[in-house]
Amino acid sequence: MKKRRHLTVQIMLMICILAAAAVLVCWIINSIFLENYYVRQKLSTMVLDFEIMENASAENLLQSEDFNATFDFICDNDNMTILAITPEGQLVRTSAADMSVLQEELYNLVRDVNQSEIVSEGWDYQILSTQDTRLNSEYLVLVGELPNGELILMRTALESIRESAALSNRLLLIVGLITIGVSLFVGWLMARRVTRPILQLTGISKQMVGLDFEAKYVHGDWRKDPNLRIGPSHREKDSEAVEETAVVGNEIDQLGENMNHLSETLESTISELKSANLSLTKDIEQKTQIDEMRKEFLSNVSHELKTPLALIQGYAEGLHEFGDDPENREYYCDVIVDEAGKMNGLVQQLLSLNQLEFGEDQAVMERFDLTELILGVCGASRILMEKQGITLDVSGLDSQYVWGDPFKVESAITNYLSNAIHYCSGEKRIRIFYTKQDDLLRVSVFNTGQPIPDEDLDQVWDKFYKVDKARTREYGGSGIGLSIVKAVMDSHGQECGVINHEDGVEFWLELATK
Repeated sequence: MKKRRHLTVQIMLMICILAAAAVLVCWIINSIFLENYYVRQKLSTMVLDFEIMENASAENLLQSEDFNATFDFICDNDNMTILAITPEGQLVRTSAADMSVLQEELYNLVRDVNQSEIVSEGWDYQILSTQDTRLNSEYLVLVGELPNGELILMRTALESIRESAALSNRLLLIVGLITIGVSLFVGWLMARRVTRPILQLTGISKQMVGLDFEAKYVHGDWRKDPNLRIGPSHREKDSEAVEETAVVGNEIDQLGENMNHLSETLESTISELKSANLSLTKDIEQKTQIDEMRKEFLSNVSHELKTPLALIQGYAEGLHEFGDDPENREYYCDVIVDEAGKMNGLVQQLLSLNQLEFGEDQAVMERFDLTELILGVCGASRILMEKQGITLDVSGLDSQYVWGDPFKVESAITNYLSNAIHYCSGEKRIRIFYTKQDDLLRVSVFNTGQPIPDEDLDQVWDKFYKVDKARTREYGGSGIGLSIVKAVMDSHGQECGVINHEDGVEFWLELATK
């Protein structure tokens, strides 16, 4: 894995390298050219001073007191040692305490001019590079002739030039090291100022990779670091002024704004895609469910209709063959009518269930007396219960008003009671009772008999599901009565359920009282 290099360090190193390179170049240039530059400047100075002395000699001012200040300035400021003498050797003017030494040097140079290195020369002067063996020093010496025939010697030491160049190089080196140190500090400040928004953008981009779009770029990020404000904003200004100032930024801030817009766009787009994907998933699941329901429906309907159709066909053929006997004809016709009635009932139940499940038959909410409705259903089934020796207990029912669709609730109660009658055994007792729970009234229909197996409890609400298929067929059940109850309660937005007891089964449903 490659090691990541921090942008702040890179910027600091670049600034430091540039500063170090600049110092190094200056130091090399100084080392190579500074001494020669000083020598050229000194040569120019010597020529200029010679011209001043030459003009003074031409005006006979060389020995006057008016020329003293100029002469002293030349000697002190330009570090010159000067000797002017007549051709006969008489002193005209000098700055040296021991004139004999300079005079001897002047004569030697005039006599052995070819023995010294000529650095520069004019029509009336020569500048030579000489070596003083006594002091082991090197000098630049100008030997010239003044207008009135006087000889002049001007001397300056090269050693001072070299010392000045060396001092300048040392000073430049010290200043360079200080400059590099300052560059590191300034580079750190500048890099921090530049990289802070970039690091902020990097963090935002990492969050965006993880589909987290909560983080937003803040212009200048002055709340975290007051040194990083954009524009002349100050803490004492109100928030609006600060916000207006922060909006004006550089290209990085514009990139941050674009990142914010991109983040919002991506968030919106992904949200829309997720919604579309969820809707598509639901559509696919619904389609799959509808396909499964259609297949199951066709299979169950085919199975339920196959037996009555076979019976009708068989007894119709029997009627055709044995219809001459009135007793046989009546028996066959009764069977055909009974089976046709079962088929008609099944079709009617399927149509009602289909309308309920697909919302085509909406519940019409009314406030009605539930006890009166239950007693009416019980009255319609009383003969069947007496025939089977079933005892019905509704003694605990008092008048209770609820909200619901009376016709649909009657259908649900009828299915519960019909189911209880056909499965009632043992003591053959059915009990209908209420249980109040806040704003809900629970209606329970209990019948004695065998409890429903635990594995079948959750499936009794499925269409065409039969716990005891032989017994269901015996009384003509279709297996969709409880499915109709579930659909009715779903249309009311209420619950229904089943509870096993030791001596029987309780089916219940809930209705709102307010």
